[in-house]
Amino acid sequence: MKPPSQTIPSSANTNPAGRAYAVIMAGGSGTRFWPLSRKSRPKQLLDLFGPGTLLEQTVDRIRAIIPPERTYIFTHALLLKEVARLLPNVPREQIVAEPASRNTAPTVGLAAHEIAARDPEGMMVVLPADHVITKPVEFRRVLKTGLKFASVEGRSVLVGLKPRRPETGYGYIRLGAVSGELDGEKIFMVREFKEKPPFSAARRYVLSGSYLWNGGMFIWRASTVLRNFERCQPEMARTLASIQDQGGIRSSSTLKRLFPTLEKISIDYALMEKIKDIYAVAADIGWSDVGSWAVAYELNSKDGDGNVVPPNSFSLRSKGTLVVSPKKFVVTVGVENLVIVETEDALLVAARNSAQDVGKAVQELDRRGLKKLL
Repeated sequence: MKPPSQTIPSSANTNPAGRAYAVIMAGGSGTRFWPLSRKSRPKQLLDLFGPGTLLEQTVDRIRAIIPPERTYIFTHALLLKEVARLLPNVPREQIVAEPASRNTAPTVGLAAHEIAARDPEGMMVVLPADHVITKPVEFRRVLKTGLKFASVEGRSVLVGLKPRRPETGYGYIRLGAVSGELDGEKIFMVREFKEKPPFSAARRYVLSGSYLWNGGMFIWRASTVLRNFERCQPEMARTLASIQDQGGIRSSSTLKRLFPTLEKISIDYALMEKIKDIYAVAADIGWSDVGSWAVAYELNSKDGDGNVVPPNSFSLRSKGTLVVSPKKFVVTVGVENLVIVETEDALLVAARNSAQDVGKAVQELDRRGLKKLL
């Protein structure tokens, strides 16, 4: 079989990167990084993981391919003002406050209508706003390859992540045959999706070499997305078309009236598990979804005792401990493998190996009516 670079028909975009639009998902509830993150300041608005917030890093990372004037941010009303402040170069009308949380499928459909109306040949790159990528040059190279391949009508491309270990909290992509090569990158057919497997299955997936992590990064033509909605989600497609006909993302009254009526469903369940012509690029881009304080510990520089501590702190006979304290001077003595996070109204002390349960603690606070802490 000839590689895709030799078989892309003339209907493909001749300069797909030049017609690419970014759709960045920037909602989030702010639970896993409590108490620093709250509903009004979720993970993507924190600056714990390098220069700037995760949202700013996401926009800057793709700027060389997709500039701010072709970037759309989808968030919710609580975050709208702060997102606009952080991203002054993104046109204000392209920062969209969704009136209700409806997962990723309605967002992707809404964005596809906007992009197709703006450019019938437009490409979409869908990205989460709350991930860390430590190899941005490689990431941009993979995006360019994906854009070229996905520029053919009907094709859908996922940026899959090469798994480094068994993970039960991630979705997986099962790879099929190699469809060809493009720019030196193998393009795989996708056989199926596996959602958050038990550890034994995750270990088997990683050892097989036939699976990638699904990081929620998708590339298509906007027209391909709309046709897939019409085939797989006809009711949602009709509502999305009505929203577009009545002003689309620029009509807050239309969004408030119609968007909450859409089904709450992910793009994976709504489309990806139902459509054909799905492909994946296996990427090694230093990716992390930064899912807990324990991961934040791993991503930050450590002192000689393995502690991650701010300048306004002191550790004595302490090891493997993360301290986040913007204002108070923190002293630790004889402790190991803790997470200590201080804010003006709350203090978190957790075993580092239990940091993934912080979200459960926040759910319990909510159940007990402690809304002011959320």
